[in-house]
Amino acid sequence: MRPLVRAVLRGSLRQVRYVDVVSPRRARSLVARVYRETEEQFGVLAPPLALHSPAAASLAATWLMLRETLLVDGRVSRAVKETVATEVSRANDCPYCVQVHQAVLGTLPPDGGQAGLLRWVREAGRRPGGGAVGGGRPLPFSGEQAPELCGVVVTFHYINRMVSLFLDDSPMPTRTPTPLRGPIMRTTALAMRPVGPGLLTPGASLGLLPPAPLPPGLEWAEGNPFVAQALGRAVAAVDQGAHWVPEPVRERLRTRLDTWDGSAPGLGRGWLDEAVSGLPPQDVPAARLALLTAFAPYQVLPDDVEEFRRRRPTDRELVELTSYAALTTAVRVGRTLVVPDAAGPG
Repeated sequence: MRPLVRAVLRGSLRQVRYVDVVSPRRARSLVARVYRETEEQFGVLAPPLALHSPAAASLAATWLMLRETLLVDGRVSRAVKETVATEVSRANDCPYCVQVHQAVLGTLPPDGGQAGLLRWVREAGRRPGGGAVGGGRPLPFSGEQAPELCGVVVTFHYINRMVSLFLDDSPMPTRTPTPLRGPIMRTTALAMRPVGPGLLTPGASLGLLPPAPLPPGLEWAEGNPFVAQALGRAVAAVDQGAHWVPEPVRERLRTRLDTWDGSAPGLGRGWLDEAVSGLPPQDVPAARLALLTAFAPYQVLPDDVEEFRRRRPTDRELVELTSYAALTTAVRVGRTLVVPDAAGPG
């Protein structure tokens, strides 16, 4: 079963928009290491990971976050974490990720009593101080569980934005007959698990990226040093990869995020024209694409990418910019999360 699923997914890499994915046969150095680890430890090379391959640091960053927050066994069951991933994806209007993680959830033993957790996920990042459960209700998880659950929230606020930009709405090819979609998704979901026996070792992939401090505002991760290191290394690597992004673009993104209430901008793109007003003309294409990635990745049009490529023509630069914008936004969401008192590092 797994070889068939891998073959299908490798074929689906051609469906990635705007960039040419590095094929497994052509992968070298860091890209080859990440590809090998994902197929061994995740079971498949999934398009949401492979789309990052033109920018090796962004690829490794995505893998570290996904591995340490979602895949490694810890204080939260995989079923609960998949539920969080699904609900974050639903809140971000990312049908691709909803379908994938719902399918995975259907292959796992149920873990009930999640109504409070679902409310928390739906409110997370939606307003300043988002993540608190309204009406004085206690938070639906412990301080010891916060690093994994909040880490999944941040990871999928990032992944959802990249998937919405670079992939179609469904992981199934458009010509797949409707009666076959469910069985194919279930077969794929069953293959999404480690090849070897036993549990994944926490932190075993951290060496893919150099050490870096945890970003301010994500102190909820300190109770799990592996999650904290994955987030710190990922954010630093993505930021370093995007070192060339003009400071006016970075500053405009930060300014908009500072006043963002977590909601979508609504229909139309009038908000975007206002958001880039006053910028140097040469920076406008990058700013437009960065802001679209942050606030409405589903609104990105081929013309936006084409305009950006007139000054920055490579696939690597396209992934670096969008990865930077998506992760900056995800970290901002992470800073708003209200969590129980942390148990402390350990």
